[in-house]
Amino acid sequence: MSVASPGLPADLLPADLLSELSALLGERLSLNEAVRDQHGRDESYHAPAPPDAVAFVRSTEEVVAVVRACATRRVPIIPFGAGTSLEGHVAALRGGVCLDLSGMNAILAVRAEDMDATVQAGVTRKQLNNDLRATGLFFPIDPGADATLGGMASTRASGTNAVRYGTMREAVVALTVVTPQGEVIRTGSRARKSAAGYDLTRLYVGSEGTLGIITEVTVRLHGIPEKVMSAVCPFPTVADAVNTVIETIQAGVPIARVEFLNARQMEAVNRYSKLDHAVTPTLFFEFHGSPAHVDEQVEMVKACAEGHGGLDFQWTATPEERDRLWAARHTAYYAALALRPGAKGFSSDVCVPISRLADCLVETQADLDQSPVLTTVVGHVGDGNFHVLFVVDPDNPDEMAEAKRLNSRIVARALAMEGTCTGEHGIGHGKMSSLEDEHGEALAVMRRLKQALDPDDVLNPGKIVRL
Repeated sequence: MSVASPGLPADLLPADLLSELSALLGERLSLNEAVRDQHGRDESYHAPAPPDAVAFVRSTEEVVAVVRACATRRVPIIPFGAGTSLEGHVAALRGGVCLDLSGMNAILAVRAEDMDATVQAGVTRKQLNNDLRATGLFFPIDPGADATLGGMASTRASGTNAVRYGTMREAVVALTVVTPQGEVIRTGSRARKSAAGYDLTRLYVGSEGTLGIITEVTVRLHGIPEKVMSAVCPFPTVADAVNTVIETIQAGVPIARVEFLNARQMEAVNRYSKLDHAVTPTLFFEFHGSPAHVDEQVEMVKACAEGHGGLDFQWTATPEERDRLWAARHTAYYAALALRPGAKGFSSDVCVPISRLADCLVETQADLDQSPVLTTVVGHVGDGNFHVLFVVDPDNPDEMAEAKRLNSRIVARALAMEGTCTGEHGIGHGKMSSLEDEHGEALAVMRRLKQALDPDDVLNPGKIVRL
């Protein structure tokens, strides 16, 4: 058996495998070089590694058939959703077959009375929310990109709303998973709680396609708030902005979103989205609830901000103005890249206890101010998570060495503060060393789990743990 390496011709896959997959999928099995290249890259700076073939599946049954065909021959299988990941999750490091689940985009059931929905893995968050409009419910997990729910579950995604609504860990009720042996299992029920056996749902959430392939997701929904209000407030310093957040959270204000952007990121956002905000450390807020409840939240946060020099609040309550504000936040990544056309983004992703956030961010900003590498900072600071984006030329070894040096310092600082190397992006193959630093001996348990569930290492090999 010969498994192709990244970039080599697809005809190095076993001929009988290609025949079997062609009979199953017809034209939905692609050997086209451009299609393969597209499926070997994500949004990150990591070098692309194309698969040897791409299988476009439309059902759990087709996933089972592809997995069994590949597993029998020990050919790697790499799940693919929307390709919006940031740590090389979809790179076919050992060749093999990319399993594109984007065509599995059916909303299978919406149960408004139970406030949950079951969807195929290729459904995107925007698609689900558009479908939910008439129900008075919404799905709150918002990582910015219009990612698939299967991909979001696989990476344990979160985003701007996590401070109030949690992450995919809290949002996922149950999963349908295809194992590396081609078996179909359902993890969990729709009950609001259960003590029945091992929590397999939480095992697969965040497993990045290395333990099983998620084909269906049941998620919790929430009621659309009666009133939503957003605000932007500039601050004199990073510490002033972050201390406002800390006081807000510690005061128990149930804020829906609070996002931090440093001065350079605000400059990038102004240019990219044609805005005129102050070029200084800034917080974006959003409040959800009844009119009286929102007004109370606003007054409490305004008082916290004023105590730290945040005086120029800009409020907006209309949907159009809010959408424009948050669109600017969601395009911050591309705005930063636009500061240096042709460059790539290398994003850090640490998260620390909220009480250590100011120390971590202030020390990090001091490091960045002394570096020649172009950087911006954004953060879901309500839950202690922030990202430094290094805007770099991946072909410049000096730049990459400096970015990696700074990133190592950021991770080490976060771990010393009892934080984590990744709040939401996951490990992929880009953060494997950081995972070792964070978990130590516990990594051996993860390795044994991988070996027990996928002994032939066919599912997304080369990611999360080194075998």
